[in-house]
Amino acid sequence: MVTPLPLLEQHGADAVRYWAANGRPGTDTAVDEGQMKVGRRLAIKVLNASRFALGRLADEAGAIEVPGPEAITVPLDRAMAAGLAGVVAEATAAFEAYDYARAIERTEAFFWSFCDDYLELVKTRAYADPAQPGPASARAALALALSTQLRLFAPFLPFVTEEVWSWWKTGSVHRAAWPTPTELEGPASGADPRVLEVVAEVLGTVRRAKTTAKQSMRAGVAVLTVTDTAERIDALLHGVDDLKDAGGVAELVTAVGSEGAIDVVLDTQD
Repeated sequence: MVTPLPLLEQHGADAVRYWAANGRPGTDTAVDEGQMKVGRRLAIKVLNASRFALGRLADEAGAIEVPGPEAITVPLDRAMAAGLAGVVAEATAAFEAYDYARAIERTEAFFWSFCDDYLELVKTRAYADPAQPGPASARAALALALSTQLRLFAPFLPFVTEEVWSWWKTGSVHRAAWPTPTELEGPASGADPRVLEVVAEVLGTVRRAKTTAKQSMRAGVAVLTVTDTAERIDALLHGVDDLKDAGGVAELVTAVGSEGAIDVVLDTQD
């Protein structure tokens, strides 16, 4: 008799469940240990990213107290909330259509982008004086995003989400209400998703330039020049402070042009 016990022992229950959830309804799904390894990496990333985010939310005594969604006023934070609201709507619609594979697909795609881009962009601001509007907005956005994503992941990664939920919430994530776009309605309303999209794109170019030059991600950028459409330049300027902090950018020069172009001049003193 073939049983799943060896797979559970090797990869973990969340990883095996992740593989199973990626099987499309109505199709035969072969055992894929490679996908289970992906699921295990995802579960570990949820742990690490949550620990990182909660570290930005805790006070000196370790207590986690964050402002409500009404504090989310910074355009970059509002753009993230708007994107997350779209994911909630899509995942909910997918579940209602019994397409759970689509639900995990959209949730996972947003999560990796959230980790790679948004967390990097706001990590400095979130550590600043929580009484100030900018840091308060970042902290409120992190709390809202973490709570929402844990609930979205809960049907697929039940154990890791329950563990993280217990770090800062009472009760069980599996008894918590399913997230709805209404929860994100305030900060997401009227937000321009291009703000996060453009700032993340520019930050990605800065990172690649450092990698190509075999420099540390902490290496400074003497001058960053961005040429793009007026609309995208305007979106970029709404997240300029976070971009400078995350990329170590000393000077940002922008110009309006028909095609996007990004030039990175690294600080040779680093």
